Amino acid sequence: MTRAHTSDSFDPLAAAPAALWNCPAVPLLDDADLAARVQHKLDFKTKPVGSLGQLEKLALRLACILGTEAPRLQAPQMLVFAADHGLAARGVSAYPVDVTWQMVENFLAGGAAVSVLSRQHGIALNVVDCGVARDFAPREQDPAHKLPQAGQPRLWRRKVAYGTQDCSVGPAMTAEQCQLALRNGAELLKKLPGNALLLGEMGIGNTSSASLLLARLCNEPIEQVTGAGTGLDAQGLARKVAVLRQVLEFHAAVQEPLQVLAAMGGLEIATMAGAVLQAASEGRVIVVDGFITTAAVLVASRLQPAVLQRCVFAHRSGEPGHARMLAHLQASPQSQPLLDLQMRLGEGSGAALAWPLLVSACAVLGEMASFESAGVEGASAH
Repeated sequence: MTRAHTSDSFDPLAAAPAALWNCPAVPLLDDADLAARVQHKLDFKTKPVGSLGQLEKLALRLACILGTEAPRLQAPQMLVFAADHGLAARGVSAYPVDVTWQMVENFLAGGAAVSVLSRQHGIALNVVDCGVARDFAPREQDPAHKLPQAGQPRLWRRKVAYGTQDCSVGPAMTAEQCQLALRNGAELLKKLPGNALLLGEMGIGNTSSASLLLARLCNEPIEQVTGAGTGLDAQGLARKVAVLRQVLEFHAAVQEPLQVLAAMGGLEIATMAGAVLQAASEGRVIVVDGFITTAAVLVASRLQPAVLQRCVFAHRSGEPGHARMLAHLQASPQSQPLLDLQMRLGEGSGAALAWPLLVSACAVLGEMASFESAGVEGASAH
């Protein structure tokens, strides 16, 4: 994989502690009394019971995640995790690998879809270099070391390597690299304010990693969970499936979640999984974007199943594997994705689009009048 402006002395593992990462505990959300109180509030708002449909279920879900009858979403943080993939050299994408670093620059310049939507909705945009095959020029940091504000993207260098290895001939990452990526995600999350994490990603070839993780961890046929990604034609898709089948055969003995992640995942997916686990352990709301971000949640949930209780799935991607992945993850009707716009851009675009629905759900719960407070007669069958 071509590298640009790299340093011969770069070795992130050299200064890493012996114990790279410990998986945080994520307790189950089981406060039935809180859920009952919130449901009672929703039922006695000035409306027919259940008439706001999924918005009411979303309000209940957010209240349970944040542990309060009056949930407020504060300082939302969009994290776009970026990295390159050695498997891209096998022609699994319609775009060249240079698009990864070029899109990172586009995020930082404010021109990408996730940049526009984050600005529009007041979401702080963080771009995380987890393993892009290029070094980026240092950005000027605020002299007061302020964290990113909406419309002011910040680049975080958490590079573990300059892309993964070609997983068709060996593991994508060493076990140590995978552990360091998980740790990087957790430690970065600790630095960020707020109580909501929105997931985004960028990496040419990463739909292949997501398909591989789904196929192995959920025992799904690879040909049924592999899509066109960046826009492959029929011949390109057939080639992609053939390559991914070869990867699965090469790593046939690998079954344990972290081993699967290291063997066939991406540095951005591993870093994201670490951030997801940390966010869940801290009680933050996790807004999941599309196929690749859901793959990171899949891995995280195999380590700590209660992660799923903290997740809001923003949309159902146009990628064929995403619906199957969601089916494996959905433990309750509240886990249904909020939108279905046949989007497959990634970046966090779906998470940013869904964000106003979360804000509205909290506002309805907190600000909408009850029948009693408004002096309105309610139905007798409450």
